[in-house]
Amino acid sequence: MVNLLVFVVCLFLSLISTWYVRNFANAKGWTDVPKFERHVHTIPVPRLGGVAIYFSFMSVLILAMVVYRLLGIAPPLHATAMIGLLGPALIVFLLGLFDDLYSLSPYWKFAIQALAAIWLYAGGYGIHNLGLIHGGEALGWVYCLPLTVLWVLLITNAFNLIDGLDGLSAGSALFTTGVVFVMSLIVPNPPVTFLTIALAGATLGFLRFNFHPATIFLGDSGSLFIGFMLAALALAGSEKAPTMIAVAIPIVSLGFPILDVTLAVVRRFLGGKPLFEGDKHHIHHKLLKLGLSQRDAVLSLYAVTAGFGFLSLVLLQQRKAIALVLAVMGIGIFLGVQQLRYQEFAELLSILQRVTRRRQILANHVAIRQATESLKACSDFGSICRILKDTLEPIGFDAVRFQKPGQNGFSSALLEPLRYLPDGSWFYSWFGDELAEPPWELKLELIANSADRWGYFSLIRMSDSDSLALDLHLLAGEFRSSLCGAIERASTNLEKMEQTTVVGGSAKTHVIAAGTMAD
Repeated sequence: MVNLLVFVVCLFLSLISTWYVRNFANAKGWTDVPKFERHVHTIPVPRLGGVAIYFSFMSVLILAMVVYRLLGIAPPLHATAMIGLLGPALIVFLLGLFDDLYSLSPYWKFAIQALAAIWLYAGGYGIHNLGLIHGGEALGWVYCLPLTVLWVLLITNAFNLIDGLDGLSAGSALFTTGVVFVMSLIVPNPPVTFLTIALAGATLGFLRFNFHPATIFLGDSGSLFIGFMLAALALAGSEKAPTMIAVAIPIVSLGFPILDVTLAVVRRFLGGKPLFEGDKHHIHHKLLKLGLSQRDAVLSLYAVTAGFGFLSLVLLQQRKAIALVLAVMGIGIFLGVQQLRYQEFAELLSILQRVTRRRQILANHVAIRQATESLKACSDFGSICRILKDTLEPIGFDAVRFQKPGQNGFSSALLEPLRYLPDGSWFYSWFGDELAEPPWELKLELIANSADRWGYFSLIRMSDSDSLALDLHLLAGEFRSSLCGAIERASTNLEKMEQTTVVGGSAKTHVIAAGTMAD
């Protein structure tokens, strides 16, 4: 009954204070004007919603503490706990408020958040064991303090990063707060129950004005405050759970914001972009690009958040199901990220595939180098074509083509197995007789020993469904030089044959073509 009363009072105060803050900010011109590509709103909107949330949350807490004292009942939070948790929360709120009004460097924001996390740890809220280390025994502060700071920075900024669509961050926080509340009832933890129900009421009242189309935004004051509180409450709420479960529950319950910030960091690192620079490639942006409306995208991500919350509660009830829960999470995340079509991860997967095919790549590179040596001794097109086919067919090529500017002047019989195409180029295929428009062609310029441009050599693939297990730079180096030398020698021999034909007739030409080179 007390929890319901706290929730209702906090909800009512949040509705009133959000309405007032929105109107006051509009009157003062304190609005967020859309100026970056990543912004999805089209009109100026106030971004001081965190003021309303913090005011209603703290008002109810102070009011409840006074009432408890007047009634002579022990309050759920003693003074030390309030200072240890709400003190650093105030710092984070003021940090966000300053950033909303004046803007602040990301490095300053991280530094101040780290100080708040240190205060939080000193107040008794932090990571004290990891379940799998030291048999679940408590770790020293040398390990626990950095882990606590890392956790607080991760979750605090995760809710800031997902605050890109109307109602997304606040709604996701509401689901997570509900999970922590249920957890605090199952594993009794009255202080966490009291704080989460108050935070839920404040968030829900604000969400009435923040859901699409939003008339007020959370701002950094709201997203950072909510993220910080949930980071602390998730740790406090799982303290009495078994050690391994205590580690897993906060991570699973906050799965969506953790996933989004992890993807953002990894893809920016892979793409060579600044880690602290905003972009338009978060999960919610990707859903919009897939054709979902703002409302549908937000509701879809609400469902994802609720799913993570459900899995965390399953862990609490079925402790032996941790492997199954993590497997379901992993498969779901893998399939979901695939649907979002991040090019950075597609390229990373390609690189990983190349690593697994390293033996094949090595074999192909050796074949190219052997062909390079063999071509240095070639002086006729028959040998050249045989070497090219034996080398390139296993790699995945289907044909080759030579293009020489001007008149080639050689008869078809002398060029075999090469044949002429209508455009005058020479063509040799082991794929088929007909050359359709190839989907993949690598064209290399051939420069003769005399430094004259002989023409071009093309490697052709009739299918590009499989990637090549080959470094193409290997073809453009010594291999190309050896090929050009072989072609120049073969062309010179053909020219001599034609001259012999004019002087001595076809019989002598036949003898030379056979390779005897006798008079």
